[in-house]
Amino acid sequence: MKRLTTLLLALVTVLSVAKAQTHSFKIAKLKYNGGGDWYANKTSLPNLIRFCNQNLNMNIASDEDVVEVGSPELFTYPFVHMTGHGNVVFSDAEAQNLRNYLLSGGFLHIDDNYGLDQFIRKEMKKVFPEYEFVEIPFNHPIYKQKYNFPRGLPKVHEHDNKPPQGFGIIHEGRLVCFYSYETDLGNGWEDQEVHNDPEPIRQQALRMGANILSFALTQE
Repeated sequence: MKRLTTLLLALVTVLSVAKAQTHSFKIAKLKYNGGGDWYANKTSLPNLIRFCNQNLNMNIASDEDVVEVGSPELFTYPFVHMTGHGNVVFSDAEAQNLRNYLLSGGFLHIDDNYGLDQFIRKEMKKVFPEYEFVEIPFNHPIYKQKYNFPRGLPKVHEHDNKPPQGFGIIHEGRLVCFYSYETDLGNGWEDQEVHNDPEPIRQQALRMGANILSFALTQE
C-alpha cells in the first residue's frame, strides 16, 4: 500500500509538471562579456511575450531565459534578444557558436539601448566577416506581419535625434539577425512606470516587437 501511495504521488507530480509546462517554446536574452549591461530592460521581454500570447495567439513561456553566447543551450531557442548600452566582446569560440546557431535556423534580435552600436557592429564582424549590416527596406515582410509599419521602425526615444533604422544580416536570402537602431524598442516594451512613455508609443513598440518575433518564427 505504501509503495502504491508513493507511485501515485510520483504520478501526480509528473502530471503537475507536465501541466505547468504547456507552453510551446521559450525565448531568451543573450548574456555577453565586455562589461555592457546585457541585463537591461528587465520588464521588456515578459511584456512582449504577454502581448504576443494575447494578440498573436502564441504560446510562449511567460518568462524569458538567459543564455550565454558560447553556450550549447543557445540552440534550444528559436529567438534570442540582445540589448545594452555599452561594450560587447565575443571570443572566437563565442562568435563561432553564435554563427552556427544563426546558420542552423536561429534568429537574433539586437536592440540598441543607446551606446551599443559601435561595439556590436565590430563584434558581429567576428560572427559574419563576409557580411555587412544592410538597411532593411520598408516593404520588407518584417514590417508587414499582423501590424503594418509602412515607414519602418517606430521612434520610442530620441537620443541623438536620428531617424530609427532597421538593419539586418542576410545569409542565402534569409534574415538571420535584425538590428533595431535609434528606436529603443525594448524601452517601449517595459512597464509604463519605468520610462513614463505615452501608451500609444508603448503600443507601437510592442506591435513592432510582435512583428519581429512573428517574422523570426515563420520565415523559411
